[in-house]
Amino acid sequence: MPFGFGMSNDPDKPGGFDMSSLGAALQQLGQMMQSASSGEQSGPVRWEMVRDIARKAIASTSDPVPSEAQERAIASALGMVDIWLDETMTFPAVALPGQAWSRAMWLERTMAMWERVVTPVAEQAASMTGSLGGHDLANMDPAALMDSLPEQMRAMLPDGVPPEMLGALAPMMGMVQQLGTMAFSAQLGQALGGLAGEVLDSSDIGIPLTENAVCALLPDSIERFAQGLGVSSDDVLAYIAARESAHQRLFAHVPWLRHRVIGAVEEYARGVRVNPERLTELMTDIDVSNPEALQELLASGVLAPQNSPEQDAAVARLETLLALIEGWVDDVVDQATAARLPAAASLRETMRRRRAAGGPAEKTFSTLVGMELRPKLLREASTLFAATRATYGVEARDALWNHPDLLPSTEDLAEPLDFVARMADPESFPSS
Repeated sequence: MPFGFGMSNDPDKPGGFDMSSLGAALQQLGQMMQSASSGEQSGPVRWEMVRDIARKAIASTSDPVPSEAQERAIASALGMVDIWLDETMTFPAVALPGQAWSRAMWLERTMAMWERVVTPVAEQAASMTGSLGGHDLANMDPAALMDSLPEQMRAMLPDGVPPEMLGALAPMMGMVQQLGTMAFSAQLGQALGGLAGEVLDSSDIGIPLTENAVCALLPDSIERFAQGLGVSSDDVLAYIAARESAHQRLFAHVPWLRHRVIGAVEEYARGVRVNPERLTELMTDIDVSNPEALQELLASGVLAPQNSPEQDAAVARLETLLALIEGWVDDVVDQATAARLPAAASLRETMRRRRAAGGPAEKTFSTLVGMELRPKLLREASTLFAATRATYGVEARDALWNHPDLLPSTEDLAEPLDFVARMADPESFPSS
């Protein structure tokens, strides 16, 4: 029974139903809900709550606004690496000037895309209270009502639903659903606030987070990242600027790619299902008057989605696409920096490991939405693009982005040299 609603305190009736206990719990939970959600919009995510929690998480650490010196350094680095990249790819530099962002700026300027990506998952989470939501409980057939209740609640009502309980069930279930929305929003805010502290540029997550292709770097985060690498901060900045510019060039000049990546995420999210019984089980012993217990609930991963085989297949397709993007960037940047930055090989390996492992906040986000944004086949994709370039040239490598059907499949990444060999046979390789 969620939060022990209605559980009897009578030792002679353990587990029985007690209306006075239910009423007190409802009143207490209602006060909490009213305080937490006052003035906010309705919907599956309290986006103002998400922003507020994320902002507070960012503000808890140093997050200076980029200085003029940092802005000049980023503009200079992007200008320099764009000259290098012009020699290693066929896609020109993006039209918009580069930008220097703080972590708070990253949050605000990517929020619209997070709303687009996360909302389908949140809509499924909002249905976690089951089929009871939306019913006219007062006029519902008692047998049908019993069937729609969680198993724990049915066990407490061996004689059926008491008439006095009908009027309390609707607000109770509404409150539980609202708590689910708040829990999801709180977890999302914490995850995005953490991600803001981990990313180095606007393309660091692997999916396009801005509507337009713009090169944006976070100078304070890059400086912190460079510490302990044994590499000059200028070289680190140049290497990350090259990766950012390569990503944005690809998204800017392959018209279908941005839509396909976001569409793959949305396709996955629309099919996610959240198990309502899981929430009920975890909330059984929670005391609504104990803030620490509620915080533990929010951090417990209670809303982790349940993946179906179809969703696992969708994740695999997305992972392959992300690997192809990262593998192409890896090859392009390696060619542009290998002879110009002494530490290029070391930085390449560092970035590969970083993208493959993901940071703590990225793992939290992945747990929340049930999907990792990591290119697991990055090395294989990089090998394939490098072999294509070495065999047929830069133009042939970049021409693979002319149409989705030309890109390698997951199976091709397992045998990259076989894919490269097939490119020589027009009959076995589709025309662009």
